[in-house]
Amino acid sequence: MKRIITYGTFDLLHYGHINLLKRAKEHGDYLIVALSTDEFNWNSKQKKCYFGYEQRKKLLEAIRYVDLVIPEENWEQKRSDMHEYHIDTFVMGDDWAGKFDFLKEEGVEVVYLPRTPEISTTQIKENLRK
Repeated sequence: MKRIITYGTFDLLHYGHINLLKRAKEHGDYLIVALSTDEFNWNSKQKKCYFGYEQRKKLLEAIRYVDLVIPEENWEQKRSDMHEYHIDTFVMGDDWAGKFDFLKEEGVEVVYLPRTPEISTTQIKENLRK
């Protein structure tokens, strides 16, 4: 079984997120989503989420492409996650291109997928503010 992992906040879930998850799942058999906790988002990313971690987790668990949701609590856990979950392929959006190439040293294929260009959580939040 080929295992894939991706990471993110997945706040204000939209079709760009679904598109990413669908394309990530196409790289293997079992998709793990490491979901940023509220504390990690605030303390390390200075992001305040609309939905809390448990709500975002339930949304992701309801998506047919997602097999398991785990918490992302810090930047450093990526290396250990590759081994703990026996990951074959690490997938992220191409806005992170090159940032996680160090995971190749862990024996993992690293793939950056193109984002869905016309949608983003940031854009949704900006539009709602107007």
